Amino acid sequence: MARTRADDYDEKRRQMLKNAASLFARHGFTGTSITMVANACGVSKALLYHYYESKEEVLFDILQLHLETLLETVDQAFASTTEPRARLHALSAALLETYRDADAEHQIQIANLQLLPEEKQATLRELERRIVALFAEAIGEALPEVKGSRVLLKPLTMSLFGMLNWSYLWFRDGRGLTREAYARLATELLLAGATRAVAEVD
Repeated sequence: MARTRADDYDEKRRQMLKNAASLFARHGFTGTSITMVANACGVSKALLYHYYESKEEVLFDILQLHLETLLETVDQAFASTTEPRARLHALSAALLETYRDADAEHQIQIANLQLLPEEKQATLRELERRIVALFAEAIGEALPEVKGSRVLLKPLTMSLFGMLNWSYLWFRDGRGLTREAYARLATELLLAGATRAVAEVD
């Protein structure tokens, strides 16, 4: 007979993923053992294997949950307004707010995604592409002069992600700018700089 799931199965699974993410970020995926994950979660290896058959499955679930959360958040932000500039600000602020308390997940997304098998990487990269596509559309709406430009739209989109994604290395809540203020600063820098860039490319 199949083993039934406890009522708090999903809650326990999420906490396990959070603990594992912290370990992967601190010690690296290859430097973290299943025993270390079990100990951090306060469970036996046997119980951990009830949830996950391998360390690879743990990594995949961490990244899938993280990216699905990001996508849901920015999708809601995209739908929150139709004014182009306000929409781009909303997307950037939503992304940074979702990064709150997710530094470990963000770090291992950057460093460890490529360690997964190709088919699992493909699933996660599709989620990444959907997030990037929302930002690219918002930038194109805010900057009609670059909307159809393959030369500028991608560099602008990835430059904004560069400002937002790497802020975890230096940003500290309660010191200086708020997340919303930094999101606005990043988008305003992008929009102002793009006008100059368009003139130089043309």
